[in-house]
Amino acid sequence: MSHKALVANRGEIACRIIRAAKSLGIPTVAIYSDADAAAPHVGMADEAVRVGPPRAQDSYLNQDAVLEAARATGATLLHPGYGFLAENAGFAARCGAFGVVFVGPRPETIAAMGDKERARGLAVAAGVPVLPGTARLSDDPNEIASEGARIGYPLLVKAAAGGGGIGMRQVDDASALLEAVTATSGLAKRAFGDGSVYLERYVRTARHVEVQVFGFGDGRAVHLFDRDCSIQRRHQKVIEEALAPGIDAATRAEMGRVSAELARSCRYDGAGTIEFLYDSEDNSFFFLEMNTRIQVEHPVTELVTGVDLVAAQLRHALGEDVSSYLSQETLKASGHAVEARVYAEDPARRYFPSPGTITRLELPTGADIRIDAGYRSGSVVTPFYDPMLMKVIARGDNRDSALDRLDRALAELKVDGITTNIALLRAVIRHPEFRAGRISTAFLTKHHDALVQRPTSV
Repeated sequence: MSHKALVANRGEIACRIIRAAKSLGIPTVAIYSDADAAAPHVGMADEAVRVGPPRAQDSYLNQDAVLEAARATGATLLHPGYGFLAENAGFAARCGAFGVVFVGPRPETIAAMGDKERARGLAVAAGVPVLPGTARLSDDPNEIASEGARIGYPLLVKAAAGGGGIGMRQVDDASALLEAVTATSGLAKRAFGDGSVYLERYVRTARHVEVQVFGFGDGRAVHLFDRDCSIQRRHQKVIEEALAPGIDAATRAEMGRVSAELARSCRYDGAGTIEFLYDSEDNSFFFLEMNTRIQVEHPVTELVTGVDLVAAQLRHALGEDVSSYLSQETLKASGHAVEARVYAEDPARRYFPSPGTITRLELPTGADIRIDAGYRSGSVVTPFYDPMLMKVIARGDNRDSALDRLDRALAELKVDGITTNIALLRAVIRHPEFRAGRISTAFLTKHHDALVQRPTSV
């Protein structure tokens, strides 16, 4: 049977998936909104189908339009990328009923891991360490106060049905808890249709470390080592690296082991990521969530392992036995890789998006430099979608050489016509604390003035 892959996404990840499919000889179908009619991913694919007007709700999130595009073009596979419909269990189930193979885990796995309380329970059952926390809170103020006292302060109020840090609030003492619960619940209701919230202990010296896993759907799974994603603004990652610096071999091995065990226990299918909160003070780590999709930062893992994760996703979806080359015994990590996300935004204006037309785009070149881009010269960056333009990734024999190579690449990158965060990225990777590996999720906040008010010249 011949196959055809519809890429249900846009921007750099759509281009990335199309390249992987082409490498396997699989014809591709792009979808696009009116705002993206001239976007690079549209021209890269063998076919392209309009799915609606610019707003994501009317196009990339329009399940009927996306499925109709698959039907009209005879697509047999659908790769959702990340964001949009990638972790929508209902959509994954509709793909199956529609006769299209959803490139991702089973709908029930997506649903289980998308529910933070259920995911936490699965992690506990698999022996993965978890932070002290609660189940979904009731509306009883006395119970809320009692649970807050049991967990201890500081703590976080988090949406049970959401992700990406949306609505998350830090609470430092009991007097602010009820207000934070009410506010987070209201925002979660608007964003996810579910106002359920829970409490979790807050770690002051936290790093965000995650482990790439790949499951074969039959109770077998492997891990492809770890990444550090601690450099964040508004709970969104900016710089990621593999392997995570400063973690001892025993902790790294245990983190990988329990991640693979969690993937095995839920009979995970394909690529996924287990996210941890890592406490630098005592080298402990705690389960945060599982992302049931390819991650934005997957290239750093690819560069240190030599594994094309997107191609592996497609091969697995086609029924191939990818365990023949994804065995834990043969997977090795070599060197170091760092990724910088280039955004159309102004860090000096609270990272406010900077839409407009890219009048000039010159990309860096050279050995061990990779660019995953979704725009080109003349492209219009609209206000309708995430403002990430591209990812610049560098590999080196060690962390210092990778960072030096990334800094040179960012210096050579020229983007005119819009404001970008390139100067901030260079300031971060040149900062002595970052170079020394003294990082945390609070890094950008802690060093804001040095990084943003006096950016590195380009």
